[in-house]
Amino acid sequence: MLALLSGQAAARSTDTVDNVMIYIVVISVILLLGVTAAMVYFVFKYHRKKGHKPKDIHGSVILEAIWIGIPTLLVLSMFYYGYTGYKTIRAIPDDAFEINVKARMWEWEFNYENGKKTDTLFVPAKQNIKLNLESYDVNHSLYIPAFRIKEDVIAGRINYLVFNAEQTGTYDIACAEYCGLNHSMMYTAVVAMPQSEFDVWYNTKDVSAEPENIEDTSADSSAVTDSTLIGGGNQ
Repeated sequence: MLALLSGQAAARSTDTVDNVMIYIVVISVILLLGVTAAMVYFVFKYHRKKGHKPKDIHGSVILEAIWIGIPTLLVLSMFYYGYTGYKTIRAIPDDAFEINVKARMWEWEFNYENGKKTDTLFVPAKQNIKLNLESYDVNHSLYIPAFRIKEDVIAGRINYLVFNAEQTGTYDIACAEYCGLNHSMMYTAVVAMPQSEFDVWYNTKDVSAEPENIEDTSADSSAVTDSTLIGGGNQ
């Protein structure tokens, strides 16, 4: 919703999910107002009156067809809109840059093809990214609120998550599946940077080097990205 108001979506998936959500909410509000107005109208029109003799009301095939047909069409439209959005988010582009993600209590580990290993996810902006997700222990769930995407991370099974960060900046990553005592501390961040800056970082031997001048656009700018604060792997 914030992306809609600001006109700047953090990722392509943000608009996809927000549009479906707004569509469902608008229909729900219209139905709520319609049902409420009908209830108020019937309360005043059909309240008990002295001297009024009630009479039987027989069914109407037309009315029954309308109140069955319209809700059915609305629900089917929601399903279609949601499913097409789901297919878009789950599609794997041919040019996707792949990163292997390992989860453990209570930290994230991001492994790049060139051997780099970090506890913060660094990606180039406007580039399709595919995360290959696997857990070392219990079930986790990688959730990026600003991108409106989430995927379970399960031991013994590789899931995947695809996104394309439209705007440079720093965005929170959280675990959305209860995974033990320090579950609430399993935070890190995804840092989206210009392609040129990412190339420099990616080809730098010092894996601890972090790019400079990265704007923090996450909802909580105090996102924990240091493995020692996240809980490390020794707890």
